[in-house]
Amino acid sequence: MTRIWANKGTRPRVIRQQQFNAAYLFGAVCPANGKSAGLVMPKANTEGMQYHLDLISESVTLGKHAVLVVDQAAWHLTGKLVVPDNISIAPLPPYSPELNPVEQIWQQLRQRSLANRCFKDYEHIVEACCEAWNKFVMCPSNIQSLCTRKWAILI
Repeated sequence: MTRIWANKGTRPRVIRQQQFNAAYLFGAVCPANGKSAGLVMPKANTEGMQYHLDLISESVTLGKHAVLVVDQAAWHLTGKLVVPDNISIAPLPPYSPELNPVEQIWQQLRQRSLANRCFKDYEHIVEACCEAWNKFVMCPSNIQSLCTRKWAILI
């Protein structure tokens, strides 16, 4: 659920999912050129992260190098990952999700596309996540305006 606008003194009703079923959206963006790579996985784990790294590696322009900013979730930094040569992982300090530019995307996707809805089944969740991600990344200026950080340019 997310907040909604309402007239003062009213109590609007919103749809709320009662069952618990989840999909995990892995996403990476390049604010400099508006490129993106994303996938939806059934679990947030090392296997999903490896698929994500491989996808990012394929998306990086030949001759370029990507720096992937991550929080310190276990699956982001495990020694079991095979990090491609064209990617470096930059872990953020603990408890600082506001420093991760992609967190802004998750907040926006939840608020605009995924909140206050009911999903029929897991496939419907995956479909909604894919639609939300694809709609967001279709406009490179979304990525640039939401994810550009002055400190990241200096790295």
